[in-house]
Amino acid sequence: MTSDAATATSTTRTTPQSEGAEPEKEVPALGLGVSLPPADARPKTEGTFPYAADLWAEGLLWASMLRSPHPHARILSIDTTAAVAMPGVRAVVTHEDIPGDGSYGRRVVDRPVFASDLVRHHGEAIAAVAADHPDTARLAAAAIAVEYEVLEPVTDPEKAFAAEPLHPDGNLIRHIPLRYGDPDAVGEVIVEGLYRIGRQDPAPVGAEAGLAVPRPDGGVELYTASTDPHTDRDLAAACFGLDPERVKVVVTGVPGATGDREDPGFQIPLGLLALHTGCPVKLAATREESFLGHAHRHPTLLRYRHHADAEGRLVKVEAQILLDAGAYADFSSESLAAAVAFACGPYVVPHAFIEGWAVRTNNPPSGHVRGEGAMQVCAAYEGQMDKLAAKLGIDPVELRLRNALSTGDILPTSQTVTCPAPVAELLRELSDFPLPVLPKDDPEDDDWLLPGGLEGAGEPGAVRRGVGYALGMVHMLGAEGADEVSTATVRVHDGVATVICAAVETGQGFTTLARQIVQETLGVEEVHVAAVDTDQPPAGPATHGRHTWVSGGAVERAAKMVRTQLLQPLAHKFGMSTELLQIADGKITSYDGVLSTTVTEAMDGKELWATAQCRPHPTEPLDEFGQGDAFVGLAFCAVRAVVDVDIELGSVRVVEMAVAQDVGRILNPSQLATRIEAGVTQGIGAALTENLRTARGLIRHPDLTGYALPTTLDAPDIHIVKLVEERDVVAPFGAKPASAVPVVTSPAAVASAVRAATGRPVNRLPIRPQAAVATPKS
Repeated sequence: MTSDAATATSTTRTTPQSEGAEPEKEVPALGLGVSLPPADARPKTEGTFPYAADLWAEGLLWASMLRSPHPHARILSIDTTAAVAMPGVRAVVTHEDIPGDGSYGRRVVDRPVFASDLVRHHGEAIAAVAADHPDTARLAAAAIAVEYEVLEPVTDPEKAFAAEPLHPDGNLIRHIPLRYGDPDAVGEVIVEGLYRIGRQDPAPVGAEAGLAVPRPDGGVELYTASTDPHTDRDLAAACFGLDPERVKVVVTGVPGATGDREDPGFQIPLGLLALHTGCPVKLAATREESFLGHAHRHPTLLRYRHHADAEGRLVKVEAQILLDAGAYADFSSESLAAAVAFACGPYVVPHAFIEGWAVRTNNPPSGHVRGEGAMQVCAAYEGQMDKLAAKLGIDPVELRLRNALSTGDILPTSQTVTCPAPVAELLRELSDFPLPVLPKDDPEDDDWLLPGGLEGAGEPGAVRRGVGYALGMVHMLGAEGADEVSTATVRVHDGVATVICAAVETGQGFTTLARQIVQETLGVEEVHVAAVDTDQPPAGPATHGRHTWVSGGAVERAAKMVRTQLLQPLAHKFGMSTELLQIADGKITSYDGVLSTTVTEAMDGKELWATAQCRPHPTEPLDEFGQGDAFVGLAFCAVRAVVDVDIELGSVRVVEMAVAQDVGRILNPSQLATRIEAGVTQGIGAALTENLRTARGLIRHPDLTGYALPTTLDAPDIHIVKLVEERDVVAPFGAKPASAVPVVTSPAAVASAVRAATGRPVNRLPIRPQAAVATPKS
């Protein structure tokens, strides 16, 4: 993969020099805007970084879980006698061992830790075992006898409305009827489409694992790769029947996260076993258990009707959006809000009427995955724009430019776009970027890679090249009144700064950013970020770019407070205000040059510290007509995909992806480029390979053989054509989230390119081979 932004990055700052003077040497740069490498880069590359699966404790026991083989069944009996009697087994826990109703949920408390009367999805937890050896634990879990009455599963979300309730809360989780403008408005040209989006799994690379250690006070400590430790602590404490102060979550090394990294369904049984045995208990989930247990992207059915005038300007958008939430609610309400709000895309639409539903089924649970809600509708509305362009005979890029959203326009939710929205600029940059050269006439003499790979069965004469465009948008931070707040402490002593903040590093680069903020503000080169646990004040979940904004903002405020403490004695001594002093590269200087000293000398052995919070401006829930200022801010992206398609076999190879993105401000160039490239690659997976298939609610092939992730061999050349730095004035540093919006936009661009190559509608993701086979001309 290549990145123009990455290759143009410099990690040094050149000192200005006078004419005729000898060139001064470049010095290492500190602070924001520099490609500071991650502090954990070396141990991760050397294999010494401690992940959750590496944890160990004296007297360790091993855990295993029994899961349902049925998607829907009534539990008639659970007999643990044989498991308890096995040598080496120390405890077996079921729903009977959980205080209260034994349910949990990050948004809606509706999911049992262990099924008691009904099984609602394949892989639902029934019991957990602790034993002195992992094989013993697995054998004991398999020895638990469960008698089921198998029930007919409800797997079609359209049938969930009329089906018998699958849950005491009913099958309908949320309905949003968005009404905006004149319902009688009609365009001169109308196009319709039906779109289906598959079930993408977050597929974390590292194993989901954890360690629970009982405490002398009767509490428990959970060592896991949690991305939202304080929420997980509170959920676990409620299920244990303990006060939150007696449960501590310690975040271990997180091996990347594109959704909920550690589902509480793994953590809570682990803690229960530790409390029952009085011993440390470790659980390392298999890949199959991960696929069965954690949440996936919502499979979605979308029906669209676009109205436009003869020049291609949108008049009205009508849509029906149905999200399959699976067995439990989880983040479905939030995902539906994003889907409905962004159903028209980054386009000006004077009239919009959207119906959105999220329903329970007996399919695997759905939840938070990067770009939830927004990705599904992007694939649909961009498919509609391609149809509209073809029907009007207008260039697809020109059609999009005529309707592009900009700052000051109004969303169908009636919220005014107050943040920078350079949508048209992004698209123009892409359209001007040169296309990759076509293969030579004789591909055997070239290094042209045919669709299907080097050993593919395709013929060069059947390959067609397609170019497609897509525009996408996501919201920043939480939505609909979510209280987004984070707390951070900055402490400086002996020339070393320490940042204490419960913002979890999930691969998004927060710990590197925190170091850069302190370096920029205080001029201290050596900055350490403390490990995260729930003894620290909460910082919230690692989603929607919120740690860059909220936690980064808290670190900046705390660092500025320390800066004031540092500069006030000097300013008082020289009879000037602190605003007349500046810190750069470890030196403190005054505006007139009278004062010049180092930060270390100014500290004079003192320890300075400050704690601060950051809370963005409030939002509000969407009302009964889908109206309201629900989002703090928005980020935009344009992607151009170039694909080669074997129109006889339906094989698709992505040749190149070009990206232009609205980033607000570049805080770390190489880190930003990496995040964008990773987001594009994840989007390619959603477009072509990633689909957790089910048959009547049963997950088929829950492993990385049946679920195909894109690898480096699948990743094309990725060119970051343009990064628009138009700062969002309400955001700390003016930066916007980087990784979610290319995930949202890339699948739609790939689908658009396949349409261009084959002439087929391509209305399903991931794209199946039969959808990429060109229709023979009569």
